[in-house]
Amino acid sequence: MSGFAMSVEALIEAVAVDGRRLTHREALNLFECDDLAILGLGADRVCNRLHPENIRTYVIDRNINYTNVCVSGCRFCAFFRAPGSPDAYVLTHEQVLARVEEAVQLGATQILMQGGLHPDLPLSYYTGLLKAIRSQFGVHLHCFSPPEIVHICRVSGLSIRKVLEQFREAGLDSLPGGGAEVLSDDVRKRVSPDKCSTEEWLEVMRAVADIDMRATATMMFGHVESSEDRIEHLLRIRKLQDETNVFTAFIPWTYQSGNTALGGLTLGAHEYLKTLAVSRLVLDNIPNIQASWVTQGLAIAQVALRFGANDLGSTMIEENVVAATGLSFGATTGDLRRNIKAAGFTPAQRDTQYRIITNGDTPLC
Repeated sequence: MSGFAMSVEALIEAVAVDGRRLTHREALNLFECDDLAILGLGADRVCNRLHPENIRTYVIDRNINYTNVCVSGCRFCAFFRAPGSPDAYVLTHEQVLARVEEAVQLGATQILMQGGLHPDLPLSYYTGLLKAIRSQFGVHLHCFSPPEIVHICRVSGLSIRKVLEQFREAGLDSLPGGGAEVLSDDVRKRVSPDKCSTEEWLEVMRAVADIDMRATATMMFGHVESSEDRIEHLLRIRKLQDETNVFTAFIPWTYQSGNTALGGLTLGAHEYLKTLAVSRLVLDNIPNIQASWVTQGLAIAQVALRFGANDLGSTMIEENVVAATGLSFGATTGDLRRNIKAAGFTPAQRDTQYRIITNGDTPLC
C-alpha cells in the first residue's frame, strides 16, 4: 500500500474511531484518494458509530410539484417550463389535496412539496394550500426549498423570516434542502445564475433555525464543479450546522444530464459512492446521510448503505424532476425493506424527524 494510501487510512482511522474533525486539506485528500474500499470502510465505521442499533430506515412520502413554471432557467433542469409554455401547469388546491389523500391512503407520513419559481403566484396560494392540507390531513408537511422561499419573498415584498412564520402558522413543519446544488457562487453563476446565491440559501436555513424548525441539506454534484467546490459545499453545511443544528440529514445526489441545456455526462457509481463516503466522513455533526436510489438505482443504493448512508430516503410515490431527464427508477416499500435487509441491516420505517415508527419486524411485502 502506498504512503499516500497509508496516510489516508490513518486519517480515516482517526475520524472513525476518535471522531476527529477533518480540515479542508484533509477532506480534499480523501477526494484525491482512488481507493474506494478504504473510503467506504471508513464511512461505514463512522455510520455504525453514529447508528449502532443496526437499523437502516426509509420514509413513505409523495413528492408533489405544484407547478413547473419557473423563471430561474437553471441549465441543469429538464423539468421547468417558461411562463406561457403550452405544457406549463399550476396545480389547484383541489388537485394537490387529491394527491395528498392518495398518498395518505398508501401510508405516507410526509408530503414533500416543491415547485418552480413562478412569477405570478401570490403568497396566499402557498399559505392557502398549506392550510387546506393541514385542515384535512395529519401528514407532515416538508415543503418549499430555500430558492422558493427567496423567490416568494421577492414577489411578496416580505422578509425571509416573515414568510417562514406565515408558512409555519399555515401548517408548514420543515424545509427540504433542495436548490443548494453546490454552494459556491462561481459554480452557481455557471449552472443557475438566476437562482438564489449561496449566502441567501444559508440565510434561509438560519431563519428556519431561528423559528425552531428543522430542515435537510442537499448537494447536487457531477456537473461543472471541482472536488474543491464539493469540499467548500460540505464545509459550509458543517459550519452552519455548528451554528444552528438545523439539519436532520444530508442528501447528496448526482446531476442527471438528459434533456438539459447543460448536457454533459452523468457520473457513475464510483464517483457517487466516493462523494457519499467523504460526505459521511466530513459531516460529523449531521446524524443522517441519505442514499439516492432515485438517481443511482436500488442496487447502488444498497451498496451506499455500506458507504456511510443510514437511510434509503423515500418510496417516492410521485417523482417528476429527475424523471424529466429520462431517468426513471421505481421502488415500493417492500423493495426498500428487502434492500436494507440484504445489506445486513434491520429495515424500519421512520418519520421526517428520523424517529422510528415501526419496529423493523413488519413482514416484507
